[in-house]
Amino acid sequence: MPVEATDIEGLLVVRWNTEQDERGFFRQTYQVRELTEALGREPVLRQGNHSQSVPGALRGFHAEPWDKLVYVVRGTAMAAIADIRPDSHTFGEARAFTLGDPPAGERIRLFISHGLANSFCTFGDGPVDYLYDVTDYWRPGIDKRSVAWDDPDLGVDWPVDDPVLSEADRANPTLRDLFPDHTRWAA
Repeated sequence: MPVEATDIEGLLVVRWNTEQDERGFFRQTYQVRELTEALGREPVLRQGNHSQSVPGALRGFHAEPWDKLVYVVRGTAMAAIADIRPDSHTFGEARAFTLGDPPAGERIRLFISHGLANSFCTFGDGPVDYLYDVTDYWRPGIDKRSVAWDDPDLGVDWPVDDPVLSEADRANPTLRDLFPDHTRWAA
């Protein structure tokens, strides 16, 4: 099946074969019915977004109030997805995927459910084009949660040592700052 569940509830990997010939390649990147079957609900994609990042840029961790379907069209990026839902059994865990141009990346899409925090870091020689479709419309003042990209409790091994960051992402709190009384921190 093209849609694979991960051990983090609501984080799916969408894989499709690539058809290639002398003209280039073709690939289907998702079908809503397959996502619906895997999720047990139908995601209604309402807005498509495209960001381009220079090599070494790092964006996130961001958890907005919507589901995301992400895909790297050009270049290579490492996506890291963190479970920051305090009631989840995988709270505080992160999974990483290398997306984009083969051989370093893989032409997959990730479905990231509401409540999971998405981050990505670009690497390689050129810009990275990152597409993400979401299940709600962006609006000023949305209720989003952000977490520090270098949170030691998430333990993400990023592909660059000194990433290009926004001022906002430099100031994001850690999970311990957000949830100081969480049972995960009890020793």
